[in-house]
Amino acid sequence: MTAPAPVLVVGATGTTGSRVVSRLAALGQDVRAASRRAPDQPGARAVRFDWYDPQTFTDALREVDRMYLVPPVGAMDPATVMAPFLERAVSAGVRRAVLLSSSAIPRGGPGVGLAHTAVAEAFDEWAVLRPSWFMQNLTGDHLHGASIREEGVIVTATGRGRVGFVDADDIAAVAAEVLTRAEPPGTDLVLTGPEALGYDDVAAVVARYAGRPIRHRPVGYEAMRDRLATVVPAEYAAVLARLDLAIADGAEDRTTPTVEEVTGRPPRSLAAFAAAQTW
Repeated sequence: MTAPAPVLVVGATGTTGSRVVSRLAALGQDVRAASRRAPDQPGARAVRFDWYDPQTFTDALREVDRMYLVPPVGAMDPATVMAPFLERAVSAGVRRAVLLSSSAIPRGGPGVGLAHTAVAEAFDEWAVLRPSWFMQNLTGDHLHGASIREEGVIVTATGRGRVGFVDADDIAAVAAEVLTRAEPPGTDLVLTGPEALGYDDVAAVVARYAGRPIRHRPVGYEAMRDRLATVVPAEYAAVLARLDLAIADGAEDRTTPTVEEVTGRPPRSLAAFAAAQTW
């Protein structure tokens, strides 16, 4: 039996990419883990990759026929940055591309929405994953995670708006399935958890499992923008703060059955996620 061609995971050290690498390796896939740092990862061959350095494209794409793409983080125009690599991938014979996008941005929309269009037009086999906000944003180095640890607060401009928070492990499970199944969906998949929650609800859930008070502190657009600008470039901070306003207007108040339809199991709840964390 011929061994399967390598699967390239771009962004292999990130929140979803690292999980996709682990899942593919567990399935016995030949995984090429691409990132700027290119550290060793169990079951995968590390390869250096930089969206802004075309000299890294050749080794990353060698013999690859499927790939998972995390767009360049913080890029205001990711489609333009990604275009040279997508062209090289098509020329190299890559037949399937799975792009990580966002539930907030449809095909053809700003930013990664244009990359969504580019992937759909360039590859015969494709899928775009559009997850809602990650549960992992409440932990680790994310601004919300830091403020929970250090201040006991979650600061947003979302008001009473609700979000179908999704676990990155569920996103990775969908990605691994779409990368390895016989036929990809050829469409976008909106991924959420099992329930839509406001940040007041989120704070209550985290407080229950952290064993200490956690509260949601609503702020206006300008205050949120300025807070975000302490950790990301000002232009990008403005974009993120506007997404909070969209949540306040109900843009993310939904759940979908997609995780269970693709993986055969229900998505993880925020309570189950919180119970497994060390707060």
